[in-house]
Amino acid sequence: MAIDPAVIETLRKQPDMPELDLSWLTTEGPPAVNAKPGRHGLTLDDINIGVYGDAPEVARHGTTRVRGSIARPGVIRTGYYVPEKSDIWADNATLIYEEALQRQWSSATDIPWESIEPLPDEVEEAICQICTFLTEVEFIAGDAPGQWLKQISPDHFEVALYLVTQVMDEARHLDVFRKRALANGCGLLEATGATRGLRNILDAKDFTEMSALMHVLAEGFVQTMFRTGEFIAQNEAEKMIFRLCAQDESRHVGFGVMHLRYVLQHAPERREEIHHYLDRAEQLFGHPSDANSGLQEALLITMGGGKDNIDKGAEMALALTKKQANEYMHRLEVAGLADRRYRMNPGFMMLLDPPKKR
Repeated sequence: MAIDPAVIETLRKQPDMPELDLSWLTTEGPPAVNAKPGRHGLTLDDINIGVYGDAPEVARHGTTRVRGSIARPGVIRTGYYVPEKSDIWADNATLIYEEALQRQWSSATDIPWESIEPLPDEVEEAICQICTFLTEVEFIAGDAPGQWLKQISPDHFEVALYLVTQVMDEARHLDVFRKRALANGCGLLEATGATRGLRNILDAKDFTEMSALMHVLAEGFVQTMFRTGEFIAQNEAEKMIFRLCAQDESRHVGFGVMHLRYVLQHAPERREEIHHYLDRAEQLFGHPSDANSGLQEALLITMGGGKDNIDKGAEMALALTKKQANEYMHRLEVAGLADRRYRMNPGFMMLLDPPKKR
């Protein structure tokens, strides 16, 4: 089919070029800066200078405009839903974001997998049962904060950047525990069914609720377990796994404690609301329907070094549980919720050491 000569003639003509609009070159905006690297390189704290570092108490514009840039009229709102700084902020977000970048590790190459040797069947199966549980838990630990990323305003971008590193950490954790379960002739075992407490975290309708339940309570318990795991590991690979995971978990717990502290300092009227979240979470954590005898017995066998040493394993498991409860209480004290001691779930309260005299 022939092309219309008029169309060909139109195509041959030079297109009309619009006049250049260079108004953006002369727009008066924030002052120029010259950020200098510090001893750790050019960090977020080094570039948070003046207006570029002033995170507003309320993010009002609801667009993708980044903090410190010049507003442009007529921009479509993208609808970020956590505008209040006190609902999302933690003063240590920049610090632990930078640490997370510098301390990334690989489950493929940084774990001495060659150190794993055959173990007695009962010990290997117990470890794999624990790894099955931890793989489940780490899925939730990545999914829960990931749900909030799209709701955080660019005005409070530091928190979003930190949460992205947490999602990556949790992906690596579920990856490394799955690998350990498959690395020594056993595999993944029975699903633990610890769903009520985990579902409660995913169902959180408020960021502070999610953070208090996951970072301060749940991940704090897991962090204690990781630190204990290094001492009960059967080989260098397991020691390295628990050591590196505990290192990551410390950042997650630290963020949650500092976020809760910020909320209580800047929105003290939320204190009773937060107590309510913890009331429910503590009750669900020990709910009978979540009990899994296989997991509990696996912990006893691993800690005791075999099923013939269950008594020793039970002593170590009780010590672990007591340590979890006391470290949980310490985190609440640091956050400014020391009065939690007197309304904590009885199952946790009975494990607490007497309060230290000031």
